[in-house]
Amino acid sequence: MADEGRTERGKRLLQSLYSTVGERVLDSVEDIAPDLRSYITDFAFGDIYSRPGLDLRAREIATIASLTTLGNSPRELRAHIHGALSAGCTREEVIEVILQMAVYAGFPAAINGLEAAKEAFAEIDEIR
Repeated sequence: MADEGRTERGKRLLQSLYSTVGERVLDSVEDIAPDLRSYITDFAFGDIYSRPGLDLRAREIATIASLTTLGNSPRELRAHIHGALSAGCTREEVIEVILQMAVYAGFPAAINGLEAAKEAFAEIDEIR
């Protein structure tokens, strides 16, 4: 049985950072793996993202760096770019984080990350 505190904490955090973008990512796994939705909500956001020690802005910067270096999660990277902007990062900071990853993950990873950023920025501009 899920701990209601962490579930509610995770839902609130997801909504505040990602609005409908996060919900779309979660909805995409609902039919095939509904437990994954709970793991993301409860563990990733209810437990990890809610920990003291790093603010949400720093957590999103770390996540963008990690997803850029992985290079295999453009949808999640776009969602976390939305989250970073919601947490107070600027577009320029997001771009700089991705560019920094060229040193560690190579130019193809940075180019793919910048493409995801371009798409995320366009989504945000469309919403406004």
